[in-house]
Amino acid sequence: MTTLLHIQCSPRKQRSASLETARHFIDRYRQHRPQTQVETLDLWSLPLPEFDEEAMNAKYAGLSGTPLTPAQQNAWDGLKALAAHLHRADVLVLSVPLWNFSIPYKLKHFIDLVSQKDILFSFDPERGLQGLLKGKTAVVAYARGMDFSGGSLTPAATFDFQKPYVEAWLNFIGVTDVHGLTVEKTILGEDVDRASRSAAAQQARALADALNR
Repeated sequence: MTTLLHIQCSPRKQRSASLETARHFIDRYRQHRPQTQVETLDLWSLPLPEFDEEAMNAKYAGLSGTPLTPAQQNAWDGLKALAAHLHRADVLVLSVPLWNFSIPYKLKHFIDLVSQKDILFSFDPERGLQGLLKGKTAVVAYARGMDFSGGSLTPAATFDFQKPYVEAWLNFIGVTDVHGLTVEKTILGEDVDRASRSAAAQQARALADALNR
């Protein structure tokens, strides 16, 4: 059975273009694979812990090979439990709006928590850094209010730190089969927004079809 993890990164539930696009992909994917188990992580309702002193000390104790204290072990176990969602999944779907040219702070918080040595990556002097999430597929639905495409007459594309950041992180943790779905110009009027969402929905369904051929 395929396990699909949907990480929801937008606080908007009714009008979120990224969430809407991701759901189009998931719905079509499940038409091909009805037995797919879908797990959802809503980062806006999930109680993300602080990366506090105990977590930081646990990180550096692990790097130096020092035994963890009970408090440090408790903090580290919490990070491993969060990352376990990623390890269990065969397909990762992220719905990510663009905030201030980058990603929402809740997603950055999640990434900072789980991206730890021996949790999502390994390191040794001979092989260097190795991502631990091998053999998975990722689909990221990006939403932008303006036109950030390379063909825009504005320099907006040079301010896109959303897609490059997410793709760099996924590659770093070992996910190299990455597909992007982009819905843009969602704040340029109702007609433009509707057309952009419709085009993204078609792309999402086509991608689901292609991944199941």
